[in-house]
Amino acid sequence: MGKTSLGSSFRYAIAGIVYALIRERNMRIHFLAACAAVALGIWLDISRMEWALLSITITLVMAVEMINTAVEKAVDIITGEYHPLAKAAKNVAAGAVLLTAINALVMAYIIFVPYLR
Repeated sequence: MGKTSLGSSFRYAIAGIVYALIRERNMRIHFLAACAAVALGIWLDISRMEWALLSITITLVMAVEMINTAVEKAVDIITGEYHPLAKAAKNVAAGAVLLTAINALVMAYIIFVPYLR
């Protein structure tokens, strides 16, 4: 493959984000949860440090969900039939998403609950 321009690289990356948002149900769920967390953060006027933690948390969950999607698509293209290693790859990638989602819930509790008491 030849070299692509910086602009093309950004367009491809944005296309990947759009693909995940349009085609992946869980990505849409994470996106809606992120929008709700941002709205709650604005409403509660959280601190700059809390915004930083919230931003990192949201980005981590969404990035890992996109990596999970990439793993699933790559495995599907390589293996046309059931294989235990393909299953393991998909399960491990999904487990990574679950871990980040659990972390997001913990972070939401830590950040928002003190404001709601």
